Amino acid sequence: MWRFLAEPYHLSDWWPGLRGVEPDRRGFSPGARWQVTTADRTSVLGLPRKHDFGRTVPATLVITAIVPLERWSWQLVRRGRVRTGTLTVEITLRDAPAERTSVTIEAPGRSLPRLALDRLYGLIQTSAGL
Repeated sequence: MWRFLAEPYHLSDWWPGLRGVEPDRRGFSPGARWQVTTADRTSVLGLPRKHDFGRTVPATLVITAIVPLERWSWQLVRRGRVRTGTLTVEITLRDAPAERTSVTIEAPGRSLPRLALDRLYGLIQTSAGL
């Protein structure tokens, strides 16, 4: 599970609203600043506007902390002409029974973490069956 999370290019597969990731030379490490492309939304919280039409805007993802195999924290900062937004996320992993991993995502709201967890679970389950 950790190897999947630690791969920068996987993030846009499961994090709502991210369309692309370009990690800097530091890769997956504290202080790294990744350039990301996000869906054009009313906020950085991944909540879609009524008519998105596939527009994108640039943002910066800053890795604030990593505890290998346990925790990853980051902030997504989007600066626009009208509004600036910051989203703070913390992902925690814990061992669970039957060789499983429990994943917790802390982020604003209830729907964003739930959607991210559902997508992550779907990807991991699909890869486990290969």
